[in-house]
Amino acid sequence: MSGGMVGKGSSDAGPGIVIDASSPVPPFEQLRVQFARQIQDHTLVVGTRLPPIRQLAADLGLAANTVARTYRELEEAGLIETRGRAGSFVSAAGEQARERVRRAAAEYAAVVTSAGVDPDEAVRIVQAALITGTPATAG
Repeated sequence: MSGGMVGKGSSDAGPGIVIDASSPVPPFEQLRVQFARQIQDHTLVVGTRLPPIRQLAADLGLAANTVARTYRELEEAGLIETRGRAGSFVSAAGEQARERVRRAAAEYAAVVTSAGVDPDEAVRIVQAALITGTPATAG
């Protein structure tokens, strides 16, 4: 196996990485979402080395710039870190981000409870905020 691996026992792009050429979602975004999901669900654990950009691009039939853009966006999100010639690795910062979200959820739950907002409505508020990217108001 040349270069790094994504996931266990993988010699190519990684477990379940599929780029749908017929999708309206750009390939870099498809790749970014799949890597982010694998990092968040711990399929890719902290310290896992991602394949080199050129290797992954060749494995997936993508342009190297497409994979490079994906890696840049994952790095900006704190999910991976690039260590120069050593490559790109799943970052511990992703786990720190998860913990921040857990704390925010606990704080939100406390606000919901103290405000007397129904839990189902509170969930709908969060879903609306996630979909639109802006906070929704109760009521």
